[in-house]
Amino acid sequence: MNNPVIKLFRTKIYTAVFLLVLLILVGVIGFMVTANYSLVDAFYMTVITITTVGFKEVQPLDDSAKIFTICLILASVVILGYAITVITEYILSKNDLNVLKQKKMQKKIDNLKNHIIICGYGRNGKQAAAKLVTYKKPFVIIEKNKEVIERNQDDNLPFILGNANEDDILIRAGIERANTLICALPNDADNLFVVLSARQINKNMNIISRASQETSYEKLKLAGANNVILPDRIGGDHMASLVVVPDLVEFIDNLGIVGERNINIEEVLVDQLYDTSQVKTIKDLDLRRKTGCTVIGFKDGKGEYLVNPEADTDLIEGSKIIVLGRPEQIEKLNSLYDIR
Repeated sequence: MNNPVIKLFRTKIYTAVFLLVLLILVGVIGFMVTANYSLVDAFYMTVITITTVGFKEVQPLDDSAKIFTICLILASVVILGYAITVITEYILSKNDLNVLKQKKMQKKIDNLKNHIIICGYGRNGKQAAAKLVTYKKPFVIIEKNKEVIERNQDDNLPFILGNANEDDILIRAGIERANTLICALPNDADNLFVVLSARQINKNMNIISRASQETSYEKLKLAGANNVILPDRIGGDHMASLVVVPDLVEFIDNLGIVGERNINIEEVLVDQLYDTSQVKTIKDLDLRRKTGCTVIGFKDGKGEYLVNPEADTDLIEGSKIIVLGRPEQIEKLNSLYDIR
């Protein structure tokens, strides 16, 4: 734990324990020296003295032993008082620490813009988060199960505890400033409700929803989802493809992310590559020579895709290109054009 408040409490507790142990040792040694007690008797007298239980001493004390006992009692009042205060503060502040942590996380979320909101941190939500982390995309996770959050809590994973069906939870996640919402809840009805709410709050955002039943596909589309994913259909199709064209499917799988920082394919907005006031072509950019990346796809401003575009394709404002390359080539492209 790197929280400075927790570190402070830990230091105080260590100090209190050290002082208690030191007090007991001084008491035992003091009674053995001043009253000639045995080790067991000295320990017994030390305990009943610092706890002020009022039991009678083992044997009558002389003046020097009485003076030592007075000093031990005064010291024990101070040290025990300090220890009890530290422990009480720690117990009472546990909830406060969680509140402080949540406030800190909320402040971080409030500063996000054009981020992604993931509703639900199940299997699909985890996979989406993992890919977004690799691509260094800012995102927020909404999860209603507190245990799931506690198991996966990390400084790099901003969580909001709550039900994504509630508008105020979506607003806390910054839906008004977000550019994408990923609905990965296990229940289609919940996903439908979230899509409806999200579309009402932010009419321009991109909404991607999961669906378990094929009958939910059209409903989610009508509710405002831009894309609806059916994991079971994709899984079955993928398994069949591994039988029909196994090498091709394996190659395509490896175009994604096979590990940290292993990005083989990238989508780039043309406006990030050059000043579009003077239109250039793919040949003019010469990305192959500059970065080693190959342009394998083009998407115009109307959303139409072109696979393996010609070198003289005009890269107009608002269009995108899909580039393929090795991880180091993709990284060179991103650094050369300062692509985030």
